[in-house]
Parts: sequence; C-alpha cells; structure tokens
Amino acid sequence: MLALIITISCVFIDQITKFLVLQNLKGSSPIIVIENLLTFTYVENRGAAFGILQNKKWFFVVITVVSVLILLYVLFNHYNTLPMWLLVSLSLILGGTIGNFIDRMRLGFVVDFISVRFFNRYNFAVFNLADSFIVVGAFMLMIYILFLEQKRSK
Repeated sequence: MLALIITISCVFIDQITKFLVLQNLKGSSPIIVIENLLTFTYVENRGAAFGILQNKKWFFVVITVVSVLILLYVLFNHYNTLPMWLLVSLSLILGGTIGNFIDRMRLGFVVDFISVRFFNRYNFAVFNLADSFIVVGAFMLMIYILFLEQKRSK
C-alpha cells in the first residue's frame, strides 16, 4: 500500500507542477526564485538527461515500459519482504519514471523547468520533479546496495 501511495503521489505532484509550468511559463520569461541560484524556466526536453539522445521517443518508450514492468514486478511480488528503505526508493523511481513517461506519450517531450546555477557560474541541466524523484530514489537504492543490504543479509 505504501508503494502505491508514494508512486501515485510522485506522479500527481509531478504532473500538477508541469501543468502549472505549461500554463504559466510556456512562452513567458523565466521566473527568478533565488538570484544566481534557482530559476523556473520552460524547456521541452525531447531527449534524456542533459538532453542526450534527442528525438528518440520510441527508444525511451521501450526503455520506460521495460523499467516500469521490472519495478512493478519487484514491488508486487516481493512487497512483504522488501525493507522499507528499498520500498521507498523503488517507489520514488517508479513514480518519477511514470511522470516523465506521461509527458513523453501525451506531449512528445518532457517538460523541464527547474534551473540551478552553482557558485554563480555553472548551470546545471534543467530538470523537473520526476527527475528529482528518480535521482533521490536511485541514490537511496545505491545507499541500500552499498551499505544496508550487507547488514540485512548477515
């Protein structure tokens, strides 16, 4: 049940923010939230992270469907045996993946809007909340594999 709540919450939050971005930022000037650090700007990403593999929609569709099926299999077939940390990490990854998949299928691109600048000099790739959920989930998964799984198996 927790996995379903986290996944649906991630998809809902992601899609609401992207809807607001489409309504308020598309065709408008960027919104500076924190000068030289955080800006909201409208970007249509037809590729993957950092804009690689532009216009390879069907490649991403296949990869996403396979990823979602694997995550669903693990979550539903091993739900009662998964540690909470792992359950949350996989649910975040699933929610973010579905959020970006909805964009790709509905719009033909992923809506990105969060622009971060480091040390007033380095611009990071523009991203969205689904990307953030995936990264946080992947980071949690990495921590689990590197540090927590060993303790659990002993």
